Amino acid sequence: MLTGKIRGQIDQVWEMFWTGGVANPISVIEQISYLLFIRRLDELQRTAERRSQATGLPLKDPTFGPDEQTLRWNNFKDKDPDVMLDIVQNKVFPKIKTLQAEGSFAEHMKDAIFMIPSAKLLDQVVQLLSAIDMNDKDTKGDLYEYLLSKLQQSGVNGQFRTPRNIIGMMVELMQPKPGDTICDPSSGTCGFLMAAVEYVETHHSKEINQPVNRVRFNNDMFTGYDFDKHMLRIGAMNMLLHGIENPAVHYRDSLQDQGDDNISEAFNLILANPPFKGSVDFDIVAPDLLRALGKSPVTKKPKPTFKIELDEDGNEIQVEVKKKKPTEKSELLFLALILRMLKVGGRAAVIVPDGVLFGSTKSHKAIRQKIVEGQKLEAVISLPSGVFKPYAGVSTAILIFTKTNSGGTDNVWFYDMQADGYSLDDKRTQLCKEGETPTHKQSNISDIISRYQSLTDNGRVNPDGPEYSRKRTEQSFMVPVADIESNDFDLSLNRYKEVVYEEIQYDSPKEILTRIKALQNKMAAGVKELEGLL
Repeated sequence: MLTGKIRGQIDQVWEMFWTGGVANPISVIEQISYLLFIRRLDELQRTAERRSQATGLPLKDPTFGPDEQTLRWNNFKDKDPDVMLDIVQNKVFPKIKTLQAEGSFAEHMKDAIFMIPSAKLLDQVVQLLSAIDMNDKDTKGDLYEYLLSKLQQSGVNGQFRTPRNIIGMMVELMQPKPGDTICDPSSGTCGFLMAAVEYVETHHSKEINQPVNRVRFNNDMFTGYDFDKHMLRIGAMNMLLHGIENPAVHYRDSLQDQGDDNISEAFNLILANPPFKGSVDFDIVAPDLLRALGKSPVTKKPKPTFKIELDEDGNEIQVEVKKKKPTEKSELLFLALILRMLKVGGRAAVIVPDGVLFGSTKSHKAIRQKIVEGQKLEAVISLPSGVFKPYAGVSTAILIFTKTNSGGTDNVWFYDMQADGYSLDDKRTQLCKEGETPTHKQSNISDIISRYQSLTDNGRVNPDGPEYSRKRTEQSFMVPVADIESNDFDLSLNRYKEVVYEEIQYDSPKEILTRIKALQNKMAAGVKELEGLL
């Protein structure tokens, strides 16, 4: 846990960045990430040097050569601030941009920009980071999480960050295991991957600490893709600080056609909150994703058409008519992508906007039908519309399904989530005090987890569980697949939830009029009494 003192120092550093002209919170986190990486390089070399001294073997491929010792963290951190700025800006930073072989974070450093505006600020950040025990994974992880929490408080930039409590709930529902290969195709800050890391370490520590499993854990058990290089650097550093030695976080436009390099049947667990409210041109999308939505890919470029216009001199000229390119919604394409990326038997928990659940276009119906009829849809959890505030009030839901390619949907579990532990306004204030267990009215998360887990018994469907006997008037209930098919594969909770209205008995109009007359008589008497006092 971070102390109040360290939190205060981070807040002070944050404000100094802002007053120094670095107002974008992503840029602030990036700059701190660069310094964390520089410190890590020094620590790795110090470990290698100690090993070399103990074994008598020569130091192999050191990051800092004999003539570069001044560039190491422990050698410049106590220098005069102006000297430190010169060393970091003009010597260390150019060097780390060339270290492409030093792991995932270094892979994304090629186009990084040093933006710390003053020697004073650099010195303050360096001293703050030097005071953190980097051997304590929890502390350095908490430090970065605190930084990332500021993304959520920063308006539009918060779109990159799914609320941590929702991420934690989804991971608890999916229960990742040491044998899983876990992916987020739109990883952002790698929040889903980090929650999966923490879950596996907590519940399967003995298995993970076996040498063979540990190598896999540190290298290719967790994979993230994103096409925003800022997010890649932040996500890779987030994983590094949480103990993943070589995070597999890669640059990739997941929806774009990569030909033979398209990823297919590679993962058995996908956790994601893909970007939505966007449209992607047909001509860059992988054709199989479009076909999954019932669309025909653009196979050839249409012939241009022209119209006649007058130029500035009044002469007739031909002008090409720009035709609007066909597009498809990103949230639908990501669902098709996730189905392709999953191995048969693989599972997914994905956040989608409500429009996916009931949209009437050909693409909406096609992807719903593909999930319900072709795979095994297990659950639809409707989230409160305020979960993503202050930057979005859109209603969303979590889809949980297993890829089978042979159907298997029999009953779908619906849950009407009404509270997540925070207020559903723009402030998103925590509803219970730190350390207290929230009531059901304050948070439905523990109830969702326990009810979902009751659906199976030792991995098998549990038809005798309580969820199968609940009525559709309750907060959760089961819907047979036949009902969903007959409703055009509509997956919106309101389509199936039944509302019981309480009958209210009103007085007769005659009785109401009698009461009105009595009130009028009282008013008239009161007015007459006032007149008598004048």
